[in-house]
Amino acid sequence: MQIFGDPSAIPIVIVERVLNTPQRSLSYNSYMKNLDLKDSIPSRIDVSSEDGKKPSSATTAKKVRDLKIVVFVHGFQGHHLDLRLVRNQWLLLDPKIEFLMSEANEEKTSGDFREMGLRLAQEVISFLKKKMDKAAKYGRLGDIKLSFVGHSIGNVIIRTAIADTVMEPYLGYLHTYLSLSGPHLGYLYSSNSLFNSGLWVLKKFKGTQCIHQLTFTDDPDICNTFFYKLCKQKTLENFKNIILLSSPQDGYVPYHSARIESCKAASVDNSKKGKAFLEMLNSCLDQLRAPTTEDRVFLRSDVNFDTSAYGKNLNSFIGRAAHIEFLESDIFARFIMWSFPNLFK
Repeated sequence: MQIFGDPSAIPIVIVERVLNTPQRSLSYNSYMKNLDLKDSIPSRIDVSSEDGKKPSSATTAKKVRDLKIVVFVHGFQGHHLDLRLVRNQWLLLDPKIEFLMSEANEEKTSGDFREMGLRLAQEVISFLKKKMDKAAKYGRLGDIKLSFVGHSIGNVIIRTAIADTVMEPYLGYLHTYLSLSGPHLGYLYSSNSLFNSGLWVLKKFKGTQCIHQLTFTDDPDICNTFFYKLCKQKTLENFKNIILLSSPQDGYVPYHSARIESCKAASVDNSKKGKAFLEMLNSCLDQLRAPTTEDRVFLRSDVNFDTSAYGKNLNSFIGRAAHIEFLESDIFARFIMWSFPNLFK
């Protein structure tokens, strides 16, 4: 009760723990049937020491200092403190982390994702170098773990940053990736007509480049669009732990896109668009299946919020309430992070 509060008011969180990562989708209507679900987290994350770090040698001349950095990235027209509640839970779980609340794209989320990704990459590299230099002054630098948390299109910015060549020297440091309702497959099959109308207005009258990219209208040939190419780039396979949080109540991000899986609309689409979607989906799943020296932990988690708290208002009507609830409630984060603490240490 002290941790989670009143049981009648907390969200229902359904976790699918996938240890052997998803197989390729042979058809559009694959859903979760090809996933090998297990009952426990792999032995890789069973650690012997309390804080999850390898014990240093007694003969080491200098004390080994591990560096754990977590980068928090806001969504469309967001603020750098949007993810502070999730950050606070991570700090409670592991007070030794260094955190960066990204400000590189604050008030700049209407442009090209490539530009936003480069700004984030440069911000992360600058922060990482500063912390590495500081840690090296007080001892020998040990393991470096670089984790990311993104909300909404912040996840697209994260993946774009990772795909940028300037991040290549740091890919080996990638550790945990926590995605809060991220449109990883774009808005190719969005069923929310009201939200789609809003996207049309942004494209028509505001000239919002990132919306064109999200909806695959930035190029007449879908295979030349930004999102198609992003899904072909290796942005996920370097992470040791990947957690995708989604909500069926969220009308702002397509459910299948947040979970990186197929959908009913795609299952009956035999056009070039449907084929391109399948290629994008399998490219992402192939990254999760890529060979690695360590086991890769992949979690899909559905968060079902208490809808009675929303009332009847515009936010709940257009599906925005659940999307914002990821920022305004930390109960789901407590459940995930304290249930699987080794993924966040």
